[in-house]
Amino acid sequence: MTRIIAGRAGSIVLDVPDAGTRPTSDRVRESLFGALESADLVRGATVLDLYAGSGALALEAISRGAVAADLVERSPRAATVAERNAARVGKAVGRNAVIRVHRASADAFLRTTSNRYDIVFLDPPYDVAEAELAATLGLLVPVLAEDARVVVERASRSPRPQLPPGLVATREKRYGDTTLWWSATLD
Repeated sequence: MTRIIAGRAGSIVLDVPDAGTRPTSDRVRESLFGALESADLVRGATVLDLYAGSGALALEAISRGAVAADLVERSPRAATVAERNAARVGKAVGRNAVIRVHRASADAFLRTTSNRYDIVFLDPPYDVAEAELAATLGLLVPVLAEDARVVVERASRSPRPQLPPGLVATREKRYGDTTLWWSATLD
């Protein structure tokens, strides 16, 4: 069962696509958001969730005070699930948070958006090649706000993501079979 852990929508159960996604565990999300909140990065943030699946990462951020989130999911079935979850969390939060679900590939979205993001989550399918992920990260840099944070979730057996100019690695944390790689925009 996947649920919102904390904030105004805390304990709301989220639907999960029946195939093709790998929801971030509650333990990993709790640790991730503990670190983001201790650095005072969530409240008021604009969030981008690429390869969103159920949307749990962006919706957790909305529950904890982010003001806007774009959830990008290519799979029509997963995007439908993300839309349902976004409606549920949006209703529970009850404030003017903006939550949008985009049915597009990560790269197509990044090529067309004019928004700027404070926090970006990338949890691509394990079969996304490292070169493909590096290209997506390259497209991401122009849409990052000053002092943005980027968190890539991959299998622990995956190599460290190749960061493009404009991003610097800041942290790496392993949780069993999952590793989070953090980076930030250069000053």
